[in-house]
Amino acid sequence: SGAPGLLTVAFVPTVSAPTDCAPWCPLKSTCVNATACRCSPGFSSLSGEIFTSRLDSCHDINECGPPPTVSCGKLADCQNTEGSYYCMCIPGYVLASGETMFMDESENTDHLGIYLALPIPRPLPSTHTHTEILTPSEPPLSPAGIFFPTWTPPRGIKSQTLSRFFQRVQDLHREFKPDFVQNTIQDLIQGVDELLETPEDLKALPRSEQHRVATNLLTGLENSLRNMSQALSNGTLTFNASAGTDLSLKLWEQGDRNVILSQNQVKMMLNWDVVHDSGDSGPSVVGLISTPGMGKLLAEAPLVVEPEKQAVLHEAHKISLQEPSPVLLSDVISAFMSNKVTQNLSSPVTFIFSHHVMTAGPTQKVFCVFWEHSQDGSGHWSTRGCTMVNSRDTSTTCQCTHLSSFAVLMAHYDVQEDDPVLAVITYMGLSLSLLCLLLAALTFLLCKAIQNTSTSLHLQLSICLFLAHLLFLIAIDQTKIKVLCSIIAGALHYLYLASFTWMLLEALHLFLTARNLKVINYSSVSMLMKKLMFPVGYGVPAVIVAISAASRPHLYGTPTRCWLHTDKGFIWTFLGPICTIFSINLAFFLMTFWIVKKNLSSLNRDVSTLRNTRMLTFKATAQLFILGCTWCLGVLQVGPAAHIMAYLFTIINSLQGVFIFLVYCLLSHQVREQYKKWFKGVRKTKAESEQYTLSSGTMSNASKHSVVRFCSVPRALTNPLGKFVPTSLDNLYIAVSALGWLTLGFLLESPESTSLS
Repeated sequence: SGAPGLLTVAFVPTVSAPTDCAPWCPLKSTCVNATACRCSPGFSSLSGEIFTSRLDSCHDINECGPPPTVSCGKLADCQNTEGSYYCMCIPGYVLASGETMFMDESENTDHLGIYLALPIPRPLPSTHTHTEILTPSEPPLSPAGIFFPTWTPPRGIKSQTLSRFFQRVQDLHREFKPDFVQNTIQDLIQGVDELLETPEDLKALPRSEQHRVATNLLTGLENSLRNMSQALSNGTLTFNASAGTDLSLKLWEQGDRNVILSQNQVKMMLNWDVVHDSGDSGPSVVGLISTPGMGKLLAEAPLVVEPEKQAVLHEAHKISLQEPSPVLLSDVISAFMSNKVTQNLSSPVTFIFSHHVMTAGPTQKVFCVFWEHSQDGSGHWSTRGCTMVNSRDTSTTCQCTHLSSFAVLMAHYDVQEDDPVLAVITYMGLSLSLLCLLLAALTFLLCKAIQNTSTSLHLQLSICLFLAHLLFLIAIDQTKIKVLCSIIAGALHYLYLASFTWMLLEALHLFLTARNLKVINYSSVSMLMKKLMFPVGYGVPAVIVAISAASRPHLYGTPTRCWLHTDKGFIWTFLGPICTIFSINLAFFLMTFWIVKKNLSSLNRDVSTLRNTRMLTFKATAQLFILGCTWCLGVLQVGPAAHIMAYLFTIINSLQGVFIFLVYCLLSHQVREQYKKWFKGVRKTKAESEQYTLSSGTMSNASKHSVVRFCSVPRALTNPLGKFVPTSLDNLYIAVSALGWLTLGFLLESPESTSLS
């Protein structure tokens, strides 16, 4: 069957033109296009099936594990080959067809699920022969059916110590005889014990490779002992290796209800009904292995705590849990039974671990954990399915609903306690900002005389910030309903991204306005902004959130906050865009500074002595806050200055709405005049209000020019020579406001303006 595959590999590259095919694709791969290659079936690279790096290569996929990805059914063993695998009946059995090799579990069962492996006919004392069909209810496990399963070393690990160990394993596999199974088991345990006692060059491997070796040893040892232990004749077997590796095996006997396996540092208790749940009628076996030396290979392994348990810790201690640093308290133990399906046991298994004296501090927590395998052959500690029942100074009791490799950890957390002062500042600042944003939005919406492109940008920014801050205040802690919390996190993600996008549009508009200071007609700038505003302001954030939610929806909402998870860099779907935006805004600021600096050289030197230069400088500085440039303080919360930066970030950014209302409304002369008119109108009687409205309508044509002069932006003037001519204080407003990102429409009027004589 290998020839057609080779022909396929040989002809695939010729389908496309040479320019469309990557010439550097390694062995066991075919090209996808000019920049990518695909591993052949049965092979994979570290980057996946398709890769673009010239450094990648295709390696054989070991379908037989551990952990195995295929199943051959009962009484059959998986054998890995380069690029493929096959199944082989264990010694003493054949398929109904007489074959001993096949490719899939389906060939080992009929449509009713009955296994078809048959024992090889053996002569009986009466010289007759017979065969029996194996069924799930009564598989005749004879000594000939006991085997030493295939155990291959982890791929890509270069270690002479590990190679010697696996050479020993292969010798045991080759020489295995069911009648001497006890000797084989003891030799295997002794080999593991010696490997863990003197790991030699294994200690020099990177931590990730050490974790892969540990995963391979734990799974391989468990699989081997599960299969071989069924050949034991007596009820129990215990073996203590010289370096502390202990093994306890127990076979079920008639009348047994509970089983207790005890070793020096651990005791396991379970009910035999758990073992019998699978329906297997073969020998029921329970085993326990203690491997004290395994902790050396599992040092610095990460711990993954279930979100529900993190939430409980947060509620109990009022702390925000950061990345834990786990320390092993107990020996690493492995528990197994003849039933391979142990992921969801009908009743929990109890473990009592003994360990050295331990007193958990206020930032430490004891966890019952198991070693969870990952796709790359490594793994991590996990609390899923395990509960700590009791913990004392020298012992911890755990209950787990599955079987695997277990241990007791004490996780030290770098906790960040909730600062009550920061919380008060946040809530007071955001509440004040909400009021100011509401007033600013109403001003931009209702004051018709001042409405233009600038005020449209201000209005959308105010609305987005108002909704984001309001949702933050009322819903950031609503973590009880997970789906609702995820929706809140997604909405906050969108609203804050939209706010920053409108800040970017504000900065772009001010830059374009400053660039066109000498141009009389500003219509091109306004038309460009009107076309870009809404598609960019609301569309770009929607695309980012949609992609994020589609790729990792489970990372919306944390156990303590309805916000984005930091796992797998997901928080950068927010930090990335905002860092980009305030960097672009800073670039716009520098370019605008350069433009205005050139224009200032042509201004009257006496202009700089006017009295309200300080006010304009304040407004220019405030624009840095309004346009989100101060959000960089959030990224700088590291090192010794983190606490100070946290306070600065909280104070300045919680008052962003106040700055918007202050600069764009209260410090704008024409807006203040409009406020005065509104307040006067409220105090007047209904009749006076109607008379005022009628007279205003009559005089509208006569006063049209003055109203425009009051509420709109004056055009820059040019003399016959085409040079820029300042018009008293108006031009100073234009220059300084462009320098500081000021919205020109609100800064060009002053009651103190005079004309040049």
